Amino acid sequence: MIKDTLTMKPEELHEARTNPDFLEYLEVKEKEVMESRDIAGLYELLDSLLVLDLDEERVHNVYQEILKVAFDNIETRLKDEKKLSLDDDDIYFIRSFYEHAIEKWSMGNFKGAKELFFILTQICEDEFLVEALNVHLIACAKQSDMDEYYDENVAEEQTYTEEKYGYFILDFNFDKKEYLNNNLKLLQEQFEELKHLLN
Repeated sequence: MIKDTLTMKPEELHEARTNPDFLEYLEVKEKEVMESRDIAGLYELLDSLLVLDLDEERVHNVYQEILKVAFDNIETRLKDEKKLSLDDDDIYFIRSFYEHAIEKWSMGNFKGAKELFFILTQICEDEFLVEALNVHLIACAKQSDMDEYYDENVAEEQTYTEEKYGYFILDFNFDKKEYLNNNLKLLQEQFEELKHLLN
């Protein structure tokens, strides 16, 4: 039922926002997913709260819980030396780390963004995503303003159309392999500087 909010028309959204039964259902669902720490359910709830434009504090609390669940799971994977795929709950762990890194970058916190992008490069098994994450890492290492960087370098048309790639920027206005090769020294320096995060 929550998923339906993502495809609602404006008048249906207004009705959902003012329907006491639906709002009560949403509260029950929120309590359930917050207690169970089900990352897929938390993201479904977050998306619904955002689409319905409901209380910012609720949105913030759900987002914080998503980050806690993701950090706990990624920490466990790092200890177990197990990589994450773009399947099942793994995609939500990756998505939350990526979104958090983008948030840090947008606020000019290059160090925090670099750390998160670096961890993702080490824990994701998808080579297309890892390539793009390395591009992000280099941009943060160069302290590039995120908005300017996106305007100048991100391709308007993203070629990876599979749904699992929909949360990430993968295409740029340059050849990624060539760009990574040209910035290899900087990337190696970043890996050396950040490798302690894996311990």
